Amino acid sequence: MLRQRSQPFRSSKWLSAVHKIENCVLCGAYGVQAAHINEGKGMSQKTDDCLTAAICQGCHHELDNGKKYSRDERREMLRKAVLDTIAQLARMGLIDAKRGAA
Repeated sequence: MLRQRSQPFRSSKWLSAVHKIENCVLCGAYGVQAAHINEGKGMSQKTDDCLTAAICQGCHHELDNGKKYSRDERREMLRKAVLDTIAQLARMGLIDAKRGAA
């Protein structure tokens, strides 16, 4: 049985929060873009907005189109950048996980 693909999570509030991070989580350069993770999507489709990394234009280009690293290395670097972005958003108080029932 084919599984129906769900719509990706979209949130302008999330992307706005990512843009409040001033420096690239990979290299520290000033000025960031919200780079969506490049996995689990079709051509010309973005993944969930919550799977974005605050990275500079140079790192974004290298991870999307660069030849310096293998595809697997680029994907792993972007996964790390997404996790670092989420951690920084939490530290800045821009996201807050809801508490589960005790």
